[in-house]
This record gives sequence, C-alpha cells and structure tokens, in this order.
Amino acid sequence: MDDAVDLIQSAWARERPGTPVESIGVITRIWRIGKILADERRRTLTRLGIDAATLDLLSTLRRAGEPYRLPPGELARLSLVSAGAISQRVARAEAEGLVARERGGPDGRSVLVTLTGDGHALLDRSVDGLLTYEQSLLGALTEAEQGQLSDLLRVLLAGLGGRPE
Repeated sequence: MDDAVDLIQSAWARERPGTPVESIGVITRIWRIGKILADERRRTLTRLGIDAATLDLLSTLRRAGEPYRLPPGELARLSLVSAGAISQRVARAEAEGLVARERGGPDGRSVLVTLTGDGHALLDRSVDGLLTYEQSLLGALTEAEQGQLSDLLRVLLAGLGGRPE
C-alpha cells in the first residue's frame, strides 16, 4: 500500500540512480506529519482560547510544581526562547491576569513569575482538551506502536542533537 511519499521516493530512485533516497521515506513523512500536527494544534488551541506562546509559558510554570513560580531567566531556559521573548510573554499574560510578577530575594531586586488562579484554571482546561484531542490523532497506532515510535523518535532526536526536556 504505497502512499505519496513512496511515489516520490521511487521517482527519485528512478531519475537519480545511485542517489541515496531512503531518507525520503522517513524525513518527508515526519515533515508532513509535523505540518498536519502543527495545523491541528493551532486550530485546537484557538478553539480552547489560548495561543501557543501563552500555553508554553503557563505550562512551564505549572510543570515547575508548587508554588508554580520561576525567575524569568529560568522560564526562558526551560522554554528554549530568548529573555526578550519571555518578557513579552509574561507582560501579555500578566495583563490578562494569568501570571503575576513578584519581587523577591534579600534586596527585593529579583523577580519571580507566578501562575495565578486564573492562569492555573485556563492551563488545566487547555492541557486536558489539547492532550485528549492529540491522543485521538494517534488512533491509527496501538499503544505498543505509540511506545515504539516514541522510542525511535527519541533516538533520532538525540542523534540530531536534540535535548530531552
């Protein structure tokens, strides 16, 4: 049961004998799946009333555990974005009442970003809706196949220099 990717791979093998085309079967499928999943995630987040940047910020705070508070530098590091991007995300989320900035430290000069009750509620609702929907997208795979695919993708990601988070 060939798909469009098999046809592309076969055409390149025919047109460029000797050129390694095996990667097409993996990389082109991953690229297409990535595009489909990104589109699905964007639509789902819109339906849930949250954008990806806010979800990332609130999720990072929530995963930190109680008291759901981190300094901006740690937020940036864990979110894999710049300090400037975190500053913008925090300002926007603070204006929406989803996070609060608090002064701390012995001299009161350090800042901590804290998840508010409203932010906590929005995040929990959003994560439940998003992850339930995304789990349904994997319905073509058995639980064992999902585990195998996850393991293989972990190996590939590590080989590409990806950091486990």
